[in-house]
Amino acid sequence: MKASSPNATQPAVDRLDLESLEPGELHHLMVDIVTNALGVWTWIPVIVARGHQPGPVVAVTGAVHGNELNGIRIVQRLFHRLRGEGLRGTVIGVPIVNVPGYRENRREFIDGNDLNRIMPGRENGNCAQVYAHRVLTRVLDRADYLIDLHTASAGRVNSIYVRADMTNPVTARMARLQQAQIIVHNKGRDGTLRGAVGVPAITVEVGDPHRFQRGAIRDGLEGVENVLVDLELLPGEIKHDEDAVLCSRSYWIYTDTGGVLEVFPQLRDQVERGERIARVSSIFGDVIREYEAPEDGVVVGKSISPVNRTGARVLHLGVVGTPEGACDPVPSPGGHSSSS
Repeated sequence: MKASSPNATQPAVDRLDLESLEPGELHHLMVDIVTNALGVWTWIPVIVARGHQPGPVVAVTGAVHGNELNGIRIVQRLFHRLRGEGLRGTVIGVPIVNVPGYRENRREFIDGNDLNRIMPGRENGNCAQVYAHRVLTRVLDRADYLIDLHTASAGRVNSIYVRADMTNPVTARMARLQQAQIIVHNKGRDGTLRGAVGVPAITVEVGDPHRFQRGAIRDGLEGVENVLVDLELLPGEIKHDEDAVLCSRSYWIYTDTGGVLEVFPQLRDQVERGERIARVSSIFGDVIREYEAPEDGVVVGKSISPVNRTGARVLHLGVVGTPEGACDPVPSPGGHSSSS
């Protein structure tokens, strides 16, 4: 006998079948992914809203890293709003992709793998690879667009920023529709969900790990809704408060010695080449090493943990500028106007 869902009102299914779901309704499902050593299923929670009219399928995913929680609340609030909306097309919400990591309040999968480095996984691989493969083939295989929600990792903080291929007109527009402070041009490397899903996709970094942040959740939700309005899944107007700082590339600066770390600039600060950005001291308070910005840029993210080993991250520096081949902003296909 097939194992039942942990909640009788949320049926367990072996894969997401959109055509079996009634239009005009909100559906809560638990999708079978892997079994544990007792043969008990690990389910992924999925929320689906289907409109009465045909249209694109947009997927919104959270907690690919199990301790990155703001995306969970964004997905929940999105579907609360979709209850009364005149939806066209379909929205798939996965509030928690990495369920085993979430249960243990950790970033990685239970075997120590980073799910966002092994996508699309393998049908006959290790546990993490099979898990990743089944997320793509059982839940996200019908998506036409993807918005993947993340936060900073433990011991670090992020601005609200987007990683997107800005040479692709579709993903460039999706990126600009977010309530982002910074956009970083990044084509999506192998192993990421964004790179593996095979449809226009962006990654949105919405604040910090291990907690809910009201302002970041609000801005992240408005960014998702902007995309739904722009693709004409929802009626309404696009909300846009400010233009994001565009970076042609970005990278992390690392320490080369251990000790007590202090990072001086704040998120979104502009720093100049040669400006002091961090200091490492001994446990007795003596300065061991100071670090300078290797070039002009903007602070995308930074470490906030004083506990520093050799090779630890210091500061995520965005190089401000338009990437080669970047697409110019284009008008909305639906002709929607922007409002503050």
